[in-house]
Amino acid sequence: MKEQSTTKGFAILSMAGMAVKILSVIYIPLMMKIIGEEGYGLYGASYQVYAFVFVLTNSGIPVAISKLISELNAVGNYRDAVRGFKIARFILVILGIVMASFLIVFSGPLASITKYNKAYLSLVTLAPAIFFTSIASAYRGYFQGRANMTPTAVSQVIEQIVNTIFALVFAAYLMRYGVEVGCTGGPIGTSFGALASAAFLIYCYEKNKKIRLPKNYVEVSRTRLTTSQLVKKIIKYGVPITLCVGMTYAGSIVDLTNTKTRLMVGGISDTNATILYGYLNKYQQLLNVPIAIISSLSAAILPAISAAFAVKDRKRVKDKINYSFRICFLIAIPCAVGFSVLSGHIYELLKFGKGYYIMECGSIVLVLMSIMQIQTTILQSVGKLFTATFYSVIGIIVKICINYVLIAIPNINILGAIVGSIVGFLIPIILNHIIIRKSLNAKVSLIRHAVKPVIASVMMGIVVFASSFVMDFLFGFIKIAYISNAISTIVSVLVGIITYVFTMALIGGIRKRDMELLPGAARKLIPGFILRKVK
Repeated sequence: MKEQSTTKGFAILSMAGMAVKILSVIYIPLMMKIIGEEGYGLYGASYQVYAFVFVLTNSGIPVAISKLISELNAVGNYRDAVRGFKIARFILVILGIVMASFLIVFSGPLASITKYNKAYLSLVTLAPAIFFTSIASAYRGYFQGRANMTPTAVSQVIEQIVNTIFALVFAAYLMRYGVEVGCTGGPIGTSFGALASAAFLIYCYEKNKKIRLPKNYVEVSRTRLTTSQLVKKIIKYGVPITLCVGMTYAGSIVDLTNTKTRLMVGGISDTNATILYGYLNKYQQLLNVPIAIISSLSAAILPAISAAFAVKDRKRVKDKINYSFRICFLIAIPCAVGFSVLSGHIYELLKFGKGYYIMECGSIVLVLMSIMQIQTTILQSVGKLFTATFYSVIGIIVKICINYVLIAIPNINILGAIVGSIVGFLIPIILNHIIIRKSLNAKVSLIRHAVKPVIASVMMGIVVFASSFVMDFLFGFIKIAYISNAISTIVSVLVGIITYVFTMALIGGIRKRDMELLPGAARKLIPGFILRKVK
């Protein structure tokens, strides 16, 4: 199995992640049409609980597998790398069975605690997905550690396609029995998608599991690890990551309960509070589209930084860190500006209904989420696992406190959650930045990496705003408002992309190396006048 460069691995995962999230975004209005606004609120609530159980099961050990394999491969201990994977896989399977059983047994109390009692059935039908994803996560960690992102990328696309088809079919069929039962269509689709993904990854592993040892490899010269030592490493790497991600999602669960309760304290009815939470969920789903790219970047750089750190190649570690932040800002900042300027148009295009004002005000959260995700990955790679966890907890506590106060204020209501997110991300970002610089003795300037994308994004935002205004006027004669908006939005997005890329090329914000992130077909679509400006 051939290893891929960080850039190639990132490009492969990014394309898959974008495809998955685009499918997910298309899927949302279709699901909403079937189960309605209230149904979608219940659907979103059940998935918040599922996400929490999912991360407790699957967040830490797959990353531990990736980190362990990349480190052991870096020092030539290939056999222990494989043994470590098999041990971790066994642990994940057992954990998947336990947590799936937990979700079935405690689905009623969990639904009651979150104030969404009608989500009980959805939680029960999500249980099989926990087991199947635990299997899939083990193999994704393995391929990630081997620096081969293709199986993971393809499995993600397969999972989303199967998920979408089965979810919509079952939701449409089950709605005849009421909203409560109809909402289980989505979870059923999730389980089928996870099963398909796991089956594909197992096939890829069995086909490519043989490791080609280097010609000069001498096994007797390597220090072998005992089973106990491998288990300790898996726990050492996996537990802090699980705690870190788990605390983040625990904050989301608290938010889930807190949001609805505080909205009702502010005078909003139970039904309307559920609908408003649905607005927040749609906003988060849209943010997840570009976040998928950042997640791909994290997945690609973790084994690279871990391997470099294992052999004490400090220069390579610093280079990878600076590369990560540069790409992070290159993607996140223009996406945030675009979401804010075109929020109304995008919501109408996707048939998301009301609530676009949340995106208009809260797109900055995308940039903060991206920064924190990269920082957390860096800290995980260099062994600062508990530090990342501790700082995340501080941010979550602050967010919960702000949400509690602001959401209950009638004139602010759901926007209080946005303010809470902004402050809740800013605090750990500052703390993470300090510890990264101190622990690595590396000069990492976030501002320096952000300046050029900010300049280009501001220019893009102005042009896009003007373009959407002109397009709305020009195509206003079209009687079908949806078509008029669709044309205006698509043209404005294309104009925005060209403006951003051209401005970045002019000011030296894009390099030839960055073009490698794009597939060959996409590079051919870039106008020659832009390519000539790239140095």
